[in-house]
Amino acid sequence: MHHFNYAGGRLQCEGVDLGRIADEVGTPVYVYSNATLQRHARVIAEAFSGQKVLIAYSVKANGNLAVLATLAAEGCGADVVSGGEMQRAMKAGIPASRIVFSGVGKTAAEMKLALEAGIHQFNVESAGELRLLSKVASDLGSAAPIALRVNPDVAAGGHPNISTGKSGDKFGVPWGEAETLYAEAGKLPGIKVVGVDVHIGSQIGELGPMRAAFEKVVGLALRLREQGHDIARIDVGGGLGIPYRETDAPAAPSAYAAMISDVTAGHGFEVILEPGRVIAGNAGVLLTTALYEKQAPDRTFLIIDAGMNDLIRPALYGAHHDIRPLAEPALGTAEKTYDVVGPICESTDKFATARNLPEVAPGDRLAFMSAGAYGAVLSSAYNARPLVPEVLVSGDHYSVVRRRPDFDEMTMLEEVPDWIKAKA
Repeated sequence: MHHFNYAGGRLQCEGVDLGRIADEVGTPVYVYSNATLQRHARVIAEAFSGQKVLIAYSVKANGNLAVLATLAAEGCGADVVSGGEMQRAMKAGIPASRIVFSGVGKTAAEMKLALEAGIHQFNVESAGELRLLSKVASDLGSAAPIALRVNPDVAAGGHPNISTGKSGDKFGVPWGEAETLYAEAGKLPGIKVVGVDVHIGSQIGELGPMRAAFEKVVGLALRLREQGHDIARIDVGGGLGIPYRETDAPAAPSAYAAMISDVTAGHGFEVILEPGRVIAGNAGVLLTTALYEKQAPDRTFLIIDAGMNDLIRPALYGAHHDIRPLAEPALGTAEKTYDVVGPICESTDKFATARNLPEVAPGDRLAFMSAGAYGAVLSSAYNARPLVPEVLVSGDHYSVVRRRPDFDEMTMLEEVPDWIKAKA
């Protein structure tokens, strides 16, 4: 569910007219619903009630400090993939003891930062990483709690670019090498083996692939226990999908929780979850303004002020986002077929092809729905466009939680060397 609905002929976020935000903050702009973030976090927590579980929100989905602080207040931990994400989570109030550090390319400096903070767990993804972590931890006189991320060779995910559990993917330790690497880990100084980790993809609508992967991982964990490893945790990753279209019907968190409970029952594991999209995705929209209509021989372009630098998912994955006008169309309003495109000088700057929408005039405001995850976090200043601002709504008021930078702020980290100035 979400809190974006028409009221009085205007699209609202909770009790705030989105047109007011578009007028006062400008477009493009991301808008998040605090009530939706809270609701989704609570639905997941309630689904796992009675299980020993750490809900480690995936910061890469939406790392805005206000979003993280909202989820910290709901008791969420964090799954991070960089030292910067870890520091963001802690700055927002998530304790290090509830942070899991994932990712294939951890540096020695990041390992040291995480060890000194006292994080809950490292999810180790290669032999090289394991050995470096051993050295860093030993040099600090510390012990790093680790789970190896194993690759179960199970395909899942809404697009090949977000499937992470096949044998050819860059993530995780190959299934056939896992037990050998665990044997090495058990002998390395500075390493404390505590669990097994798996993550097979993102935007997964059906539970079958997840169940297959989790059953393999539980079987591995039980074999590792027999080999003398103290396996207390199973990290099942994230990946549960959300409805991007009204016709989408991904598995419910309650069914997901019941499946995990069934697979792990009776073994005393702490279950670690890494939900991201399922919490943040439908909690946000991207507002934009129509600039021009441009007629081509075989299509009509609708050119808007948001670009792929603001929302790259359609260009990156061919992803679908429903598009709604901020002014509610009257019954029987004529529709028109558009290719919806942005102002970026790239052919991939396209949000929709042959999309039927109520007829749009220049100056009309539109909302890209389900844009709360992998939206602003993937934005850039390409074409010297300022980073898109972010707004958080609570009830009948809103706050700008990341403002739009001006030109001087965009260039303040750059400097023309004196030797170039001297030639001018």
